[in-house]
Amino acid sequence: MILTTVQKVSLSVAFVDAAGNPAVVDGIPAWASSDPTVIEIIDISADGMSCFASTVGPLGTAQVSVQADADLGAGVRPVTGVLDFEVQAAEAVSASIAAGAPELK
Repeated sequence: MILTTVQKVSLSVAFVDAAGNPAVVDGIPAWASSDPTVIEIIDISADGMSCFASTVGPLGTAQVSVQADADLGAGVRPVTGVLDFEVQAAEAVSASIAAGAPELK
């Protein structure tokens, strides 16, 4: 997914079984960013099923992941989803003029 430095996007997760049917997980899913200086996770819902990925400012790439426990019993069997992000420069909003050193004409 490509975002500019001034954007955020809502994310939601759906879990499925091996046959593609909806499945439940044990506990609240945990969201993370591989590089929080590029993409940060904000506004995670109380049930952990959605959040926002927001650009921080620098250009770059990051992965957002969500992990949950697929074992509905006492054990733990991690299930993970990953989404790649690229942050690009936003539209220009101003111009800056640079002057060289003064010289004789």
